[in-house]
Amino acid sequence: MLAILGPGLIVMVGDNDAGAFSTYTQAGQDYGTTLLWTLLLLVPVLYVNQEMVLRLGAVTGVGHARLILERFGKFWGAFSVIDLLLLNALTIVTEFIGISLALDYLGLPRDLGVIASAAIIIAVAGDFRRFERFALLLVFGSLLLIPVFLRVHPPLVELAHDLVVPQLPAHGKLSEVMLLIVAIVGTTVAPWQLFFQQSYAIDKRITPRFMRYERADLGIGILLVIIGAVAIMAFTAAGFAGRPTFGSFQDAGAVAASLSENVGHAAGVFFAVALIDASVIGAMAVTLSTAYAIGDVLSLRHSLHHKPKEAKAFYAVYSGLVVLAAALVLTPGVPLGLLTNAVQALAGVLLPSVTAFLLLLCNDHAVLGPWVNGRALTVFTGAVIAVLVMLSSILTASVLFARVSDTTILAILGGEMLFAVVIVATLLVIRRGGRRVWTDSYGRMVGRMPPLDQLPPAQLTPLTRIWLAVLRGYLVIAGGLVFWRILQLALSAG
Repeated sequence: MLAILGPGLIVMVGDNDAGAFSTYTQAGQDYGTTLLWTLLLLVPVLYVNQEMVLRLGAVTGVGHARLILERFGKFWGAFSVIDLLLLNALTIVTEFIGISLALDYLGLPRDLGVIASAAIIIAVAGDFRRFERFALLLVFGSLLLIPVFLRVHPPLVELAHDLVVPQLPAHGKLSEVMLLIVAIVGTTVAPWQLFFQQSYAIDKRITPRFMRYERADLGIGILLVIIGAVAIMAFTAAGFAGRPTFGSFQDAGAVAASLSENVGHAAGVFFAVALIDASVIGAMAVTLSTAYAIGDVLSLRHSLHHKPKEAKAFYAVYSGLVVLAAALVLTPGVPLGLLTNAVQALAGVLLPSVTAFLLLLCNDHAVLGPWVNGRALTVFTGAVIAVLVMLSSILTASVLFARVSDTTILAILGGEMLFAVVIVATLLVIRRGGRRVWTDSYGRMVGRMPPLDQLPPAQLTPLTRIWLAVLRGYLVIAGGLVFWRILQLALSAG
């Protein structure tokens, strides 16, 4: 078990990055603990999504981007990499924004600190064991949030109630609350996670025989990420309750300063150090997922087991993204707030597509054989996709139309709940062939995918083709509108 630990822990704790700190602290400062229930609902979504990519990695030995390219064609293969590259590049910028905010609070040189962080992130690559050991050290560092929680000691009874009872805040516009809920979903279930864990499990040489250990690793990672998210939202809510700054969120740096003033200097320092820790591991994981995906599609050497001289393009992508992000953060006049908003908007637009391809791949018998999804898992994932489409459209509408009314939001919700029912009903009536389970003498399921070039062509049903056509149209329209809105905001800011 100790030998297998890594992929699940790193991908989950890396998900509690600078963007997550910003989103969770905003929820706590503006609405208290009334949105804690969203975190609990995301636990099964996190597990199902990441378990599917883990299964794909262990059984196929092929990265996520490569599977999409080979099974669904060049358009979707190129799209999966281009959108991931753009979104991840912006996400890495937010990680360095988090580092700079924490350094400002701690009174340390901002420019020097950002450069040093970038150098460390680049230096740990080049050797798999070095990368993983440093990442696991950062996983341990994420526990710094627990002393802050204990120092603030929020009311546990109210915390437990808000964690299990879904509710909406009594104050605030519905559109703003929904936008924050979408941000919580987008920062907790991010597209890069799928690409990272599948390729990292392959790089760690995980095979089906280790599946149950890797599932346990994933479960521990989800537990840590939820503990961290709940702690952030809870101690922020308790630290700001009844104070003039409650309901007026600025950024994570201001949260550290307020914790120092309202709770104690140690609480502010621990929070700031945890923010740096989270930003560094987030930058490492997001950057590596991009380098893996590009290496997959372009058939380049893309493994941390290769030395930099043996995989120059792979490490050039990794280092180039880190240098570019750090340079943008250090460049005066760059609209960092606009970039942060762009990350949330693009993540919301792309989430349904990556989950849809994940579901299709995990129901492809040629790819997974006896490891394909069962009926219950397929229906659950279909329902998740429907909810993600709903949240994605709400986010897109909120970004494009800042004055969208509560009535419009409710109309969107009502229409798309019907859409969700249709998807689930369709998945329930689709007949599926029986699954032939291959086991060894110990009762463990075995079997790996043959080489990609030996697979029969993907058999897409008429329903799947219609869904892919609709998805392509939605992505082109929604993505184009979001980019247009971002361009408008950039021009107006200039």
